[in-house]
Parts: sequence; C-alpha cells; structure tokens
Amino acid sequence: MELSYSFHLGNDKNKTKNAKKQAKINNSNTTSYSNNAIQNLQQLSKADKHNLRKYDNDTNLIQVIKGSSSLVEDTRNLYHELFDESLEKYNSKQTRTDRKIKDYFSHISNDKEHDLACEIIIELGDLDFWSNVSLNEKVKMEKVFKEQVEVLELIVPNFKVANATIHFDELSPHLHIIGVPFKDNCKRGLERQVGKSTIFTKETLTMIQDKMRDHCIVSFNKVYESNCTLKIKEQGRNEDINVLNMKNYTNVKKEKKKYKEHLDKLNRKTDKLSNNTNEINNMIDNLKVSKLNKDNFIISKSQVEEIKEYLDLTKSTTSDIRESNKVDSILNKYENDLKQHKNEVDILERKVSIRDDEIERLNTIIKNQNDKIDDLEDKVDKLQEMVNNLKKLWDKFIMFLQNKFFSNDEKYEEFIDDLYYKDILNDKDIDKIQNNYRNKNRNDDFEL
Repeated sequence: MELSYSFHLGNDKNKTKNAKKQAKINNSNTTSYSNNAIQNLQQLSKADKHNLRKYDNDTNLIQVIKGSSSLVEDTRNLYHELFDESLEKYNSKQTRTDRKIKDYFSHISNDKEHDLACEIIIELGDLDFWSNVSLNEKVKMEKVFKEQVEVLELIVPNFKVANATIHFDELSPHLHIIGVPFKDNCKRGLERQVGKSTIFTKETLTMIQDKMRDHCIVSFNKVYESNCTLKIKEQGRNEDINVLNMKNYTNVKKEKKKYKEHLDKLNRKTDKLSNNTNEINNMIDNLKVSKLNKDNFIISKSQVEEIKEYLDLTKSTTSDIRESNKVDSILNKYENDLKQHKNEVDILERKVSIRDDEIERLNTIIKNQNDKIDDLEDKVDKLQEMVNNLKKLWDKFIMFLQNKFFSNDEKYEEFIDDLYYKDILNDKDIDKIQNNYRNKNRNDDFEL
C-alpha cells in the first residue's frame, strides 16, 4: 500500500511583495493570502489554544510528546535556553541604555521582521487510509511521531523543538511541532539570533522533507509490522497531493462512472439481442416453404411483429451504444484536459513560489545591507566625534606653544624646532605660532 506524507511549515505569504501590493488596492488594506506563521505572542497563544484544545478543554484525544500543557511557556523557556548567554554578552557591550534588550522573547514578538516561532505539521496517510482504522491502531502513531521529532532535531541542529502534540481527535492523526530556528556568529546584534529564513530555505526544506519521509515510513512499517511504501512526492510542494482530491476531477470521475454503468447496461442489452438473434435464426430456419412457390416461405403475422420488434431494438441499442462510447470518449478527453490543466497550474504555482522566495531572499539581503549601513554610520559618527576632539586638543596644544614662544624661553623655541624637524609640526603650524608672536608684538608696540 502507498501512503502520502505531508510536511507543512507555516508561512506568511501575506508579507510578500504581491500581497502588500494587493492590500493597497483593497478598501480593507488586507489580502486573502493565508498567514499560518507564528510572528508574535498573540499568534503563539492561538496555536497554544488550538494545539492543546484549550478552547473546549477536550484533551482526551491529544498527546503531548514534548513540552508541557503551556505551549507559550515552553517557547519562552526555550528562548532563555537558546539566547540568554548571547543576550547578556550583547548588553554588556552597550554603552547606551536604550540599546539594551531586556527580554529577547518580547523583543522578537514586537519585531515585525522576524517570526517568534515556527509550526510544522506532519501527517502520514490521508483520510481514505485512516477512515476505517480503529482508535487503538491510530494511537500507535505516537511512537512514529516521537521518532519524527528526534530525527528533525538531528537533521536540523539549528532548530529546537519547544512543544510537540499529536491530535487523534480528527480522522487522520497528525503532529503539531512548535520550535525555534536560530543562527550563530551574527556580525550585528546578538551573536545568536532567530533565523527562520536562514535555516528554512527552498533547498533545505527539500532535503529535510526527503530525509523525514524516509525515516517516517521505516518507523511506520516497524511499528505496524507492515510493508507500505510512500507515494511519489510532487515537485515544488512540501506535501503529497492526490489528484483524486481535486473537486472538478472527482466530479468528472462520478460522471464517468455513471455513463460507464449506462454502457454496461447497454452491453447487457446487446447480449440479450444476441440471444434473440439466435431465436430469430431458428425461427427463419423452421419456416415452411410455400406450396405454390418453393422460393417463398410462409410467415405468420406474429412472427413478422417479432422480427420488427427485434430490428427496432437492435437499431435503438446500437445507437445508444455509439452515443455512450462517444460520451465516454469525451469524458476521457475531459479527464486528460483536467490533468493537463493541473500540471500547468502546478508549474505556475512553482514559478510564483520561486519568485516569492527570491523576493524574500533579496529583501533579507537589503535588510542586512541597511543594517550594515546603519552600523557604518554609527562608526562614522563616532570617528567624527573623535576627530573633532583631537582637533580641539591640537588647537589647545598650538595655543600653548604660541604662549611659550611669546615668552622668549629658548628651551621652548628649541622644543618647537625639534617638533618641526620631526614632522610633528608643519609649516602651517609654525606660521600660526610665529604670526601670533608678531601680532602680539605689534599690539604691545601700539600700546606703548
């Protein structure tokens, strides 16, 4: 048996360039794009209520396999574990109080550029597979999902799981994982920071899903003592898509089934006609020869009516069969057209996804460059301040030498000469000192 495998990472398509452009032209300034990313504390709280069934207090059919009954606190504690050391180091370097970060969890929750956490949903098998499976059999998936959590942290060492919860209260058991991706050795800000766009890229997600798929089916076969395989993964998606789930396709299949049944009915009718043909042939073979003309046969009125009925039925059935075959051909063409249309849509979706990923990558580069520019501007300001201070100090030094030169103290004259010959003072500095001396003498002469 083939099973589908789904690995879905929550995204925020409403933040893409296209979504923002669409929002500007809508009266509500919003878009219809989905956003199942966890960008702040409010969205994390919603995930907490949904995943742990806090909205109806019905926790009988959920199983927490990592973390506690508070998804928010699990994530907050993970933030302390991951970032406190880096945060303390960062704050110790800040000379300005307003640049210090009191709590990194709250800081990221209020930062619109970063996601506070990530949610991953994993599912093995679709509704058709699980619909006739008992609850006792479903709960065996706990061991499979536990191994999925362990494998995920091994495959992605820069992603740590805060909470993992299994839902058995829906037709298909599935796993909700809440975790935090992080990046190290950052040049600006904290040395360790949250980093969804760095850890989860189009390339890494493909690698992660491939490895997770392989581990999952092995775990499943071991737990359920089966020999199942996985359905082929469709390119450009992070989940298996079954064409039978397409609404239009399903309707066409129903129509095709209906006409197939009609065709079968007509085929049975044809079989009946075939039997009637044998009867007609026997009847003809047994017709009596006319006494007046041996080339003519005697046939009764009832036999004539029987033959006419047979011919009408044959004509009608043949026409219906041809029409049904024509409809079946049309349906097959329609089905093929739908498949072709689906392929074209998939190609366009992949192109849009690639474009959005590229835009997101470029936005990240622009943001990093802007951060570097801000950092360089801060450094320039500090250097300018140092230059101004040095200039003031140098002016004071020149003024000091001017006063000493004016005092006619020979040792200072030698000191000034020494500074000049060692290229500490230049011609401009000497002129300034001497001019001040001459001006001072003129003023003295005038006073006399």
